[in-house]
Amino acid sequence: MPPADFAEPNWLVPFPGERTPVKPAPAEFGTEAEFVLAVELWRLRKQAIEGARFARARASEEWRRVEPTLSRSVGLGAVDYTTLVEYCTVVARLEWCERQLSIEGLVVMGQRGTCRNPLTTVAAAYRTQLKTYIRELGLSPLARTGVPSKPEDDDDSDPFD
Repeated sequence: MPPADFAEPNWLVPFPGERTPVKPAPAEFGTEAEFVLAVELWRLRKQAIEGARFARARASEEWRRVEPTLSRSVGLGAVDYTTLVEYCTVVARLEWCERQLSIEGLVVMGQRGTCRNPLTTVAAAYRTQLKTYIRELGLSPLARTGVPSKPEDDDDSDPFD
């Protein structure tokens, strides 16, 4: 596979940028129930926007940390671009989940009382994906033993010359 030079992706594609919406005011609603629902929807939207902001920055940071190393060590090919983008996306989303779990707690209130925070399930799925990408890209000590290094351009290394 011929090596490729990768430009950092536009992280606004997987993590769109939006302005934080204005919090609703009680005077805008006829009943208290409508207002409570509007505030909850606003909170969820605000959380999603903050999550996208965090993930954009974290994915970019991970890209700048990993891409140069992989390009030098194993020589990434054009077909590896998507895998590397997905790896950075998963890292960013997993860190956001862990951050939210620290803020919200592992146990939250559900419709029927206390329950396990649903983000624990999401984080577990991202962690499984992350392990796969780490193995595919050779980003762990064990994975690196199975990933061939980038061939040297030194003609003296050929035993048949």
